[in-house]
Amino acid sequence: MLKVTSLNLNGIRAAFRKELPIWLKSYAPDMVAMQEVRIQDQDLTEAMRHPEGYTGHFNLAERKGYSGVGFYLNTPADKVCEGMGCDEFDSEGRVIRADFSNFSLISAYLPSGTSGDIRQDAKYRFLATFEAWMNALMQERVETGREFIICGDWNIAHQEIDLKNWKGNQKNSGFLPEERAWMTKVLTEMGWVDVYRSLHPDTTAECYTWWSNRGQAWANNVGWRIDYQIATPGIAATARHAEVYKEERFSDHAPLTIQYEWTL
Repeated sequence: MLKVTSLNLNGIRAAFRKELPIWLKSYAPDMVAMQEVRIQDQDLTEAMRHPEGYTGHFNLAERKGYSGVGFYLNTPADKVCEGMGCDEFDSEGRVIRADFSNFSLISAYLPSGTSGDIRQDAKYRFLATFEAWMNALMQERVETGREFIICGDWNIAHQEIDLKNWKGNQKNSGFLPEERAWMTKVLTEMGWVDVYRSLHPDTTAECYTWWSNRGQAWANNVGWRIDYQIATPGIAATARHAEVYKEERFSDHAPLTIQYEWTL
């Protein structure tokens, strides 16, 4: 089995203070796709860069304390690539890809539009760019047989069952009709698979991966499902188990782990 975890760290330094390395050792995912690393390269300690049993790879934002994605891998990748070839967003450290013999793992951190119209407009521009990039991946699959898993914080709750207070959030970034329609397009017209939903089509409260720090959102499980593993159909069909880990907190997001019957 291939055990893949997606986790928005909300800052790697804070996650390490909350004993993320201990969890890595006990939970033992084969691959961790990280988002919102929020550190500069010179500030990464050796323990952060390469925890015991893992090789780390990072695509960090130029802006200090902002964005950034990465991997912890227990099997060496054949190749690691950064970015999408887009000047506007590549400087923000939002995409990294690791190639193995028969599939590629991607960590993606899609923008949030919650700070206002300017960032929401930027989010829509990112979605258009990311859509074209995802279409190119699907074409690569057709031409080569390579499968893909895109892990990440997508900052979109797709369906009403993906957040607690859906009625009150219909005009808020992350649950806007245009965003949800884009996710539907990804999962229908473009042919990608929401792997968690393929295993748990009706789950509600157990599926949430993010909670606001306001009020008692965590305590009351007033959450959102905005972290996904979106995969090409071949590898998606091999998924056997999916869970959101909530026994400990390293971040305002919870790790989403899916096990695939897949051999590298």
